[in-house]
Amino acid sequence: MATATVRPATDDDVDAIVGIQARTWRAAYAGLVPDEALDGLESEAARTAWTDAVHAGEGYHLLVAREGDEIVGFCAAARYAGADDLSIAEVSALLVEPRWGRRGHGGRLLATAAAALREAGSETGRAWVPESDAASRAFYARAGWEPDGAVRTLDTGSGTLREVRVTGTLDLRLVE
Repeated sequence: MATATVRPATDDDVDAIVGIQARTWRAAYAGLVPDEALDGLESEAARTAWTDAVHAGEGYHLLVAREGDEIVGFCAAARYAGADDLSIAEVSALLVEPRWGRRGHGGRLLATAAAALREAGSETGRAWVPESDAASRAFYARAGWEPDGAVRTLDTGSGTLREVRVTGTLDLRLVE
């Protein structure tokens, strides 16, 4: 197997991030998210948003997973002040292209993001996951992150998508 690594994203990674998000969402969320929204994942606006994320600065982490020379996944995570000045550490996206799944890339991405968020002072993290996404929910459960009872419903434009919030420790360690 080629060497697997995680590093901060650069401008050169934006097209790969856009492609991974589009392909992964089409595979996982077809029928849950309208086709128009899925098509928008490869728009110029999406590229601009991910380019802005590369340059978001302190407190925001956009990481890419590589196997050999290929980018195979990415993670976006941030620490910010929530209500009542409580610190919130949130993983807003963690995707590994399906053909690269089950090779540890998601775990490396989550552990690296958790370390950065922990270094910034957070102890726990959270992520929102579509309730019907059994694979993502199982991934977070293996990391010790479980639903905390919070749910939200997103308007997709042609229906709704129910998400559950999972939370867990940021004290994660890679098992090599």
